[in-house]
Amino acid sequence: MAALNILRRNEAAPEPGEQAEIRQFLTFQLVGETFAIGILRIREILEYVKPTSVPLMPPFIRGVMNLRGAVVPVIDLSLRFGREETGINRRTCIVIIEIEHEELWQLIGVLVDTVHEVLAIPDSEIEPPPQFGSKIRVDFISGMAKVDNRFVVLLDVDKVLSVGEMSLLSELSLQEEAQQE
Repeated sequence: MAALNILRRNEAAPEPGEQAEIRQFLTFQLVGETFAIGILRIREILEYVKPTSVPLMPPFIRGVMNLRGAVVPVIDLSLRFGREETGINRRTCIVIIEIEHEELWQLIGVLVDTVHEVLAIPDSEIEPPPQFGSKIRVDFISGMAKVDNRFVVLLDVDKVLSVGEMSLLSELSLQEEAQQE
């Protein structure tokens, strides 16, 4: 896999005495759309390896993987967003993300179609999330970045990968299966 490049976009000059805040985001492709996650939450990017499936998990939890002795759950972001399952090809990656849960840091793998680049985006180029019309839950979006005359969806990983919410969904999935029997 090629190294990621940090690209600086045209920035508006800050007013005298004002410091423009620039944040870096890892961009990636998911079902034809570009999303981004703050680079400070990214631990590493791995080539796809088939995770070990775990019984009685919701469909968006594809399984677990061994990352240097640690058991890391692998989440299919496309399924988490209520879309189709991510197709596996040679560019499919697992992005390892750090999530804070009950004052502890936990690693979670996120399955994406392909990783693009790291972008440096000034806060002045970030708009608030839309209140409607998005193809994913509004609370999953922390903002919309304007990049090259298009928008990139900035994800709120604490909401998308909420361990508490995913545990609740797992329990609901178990209850549904029990009721169907």
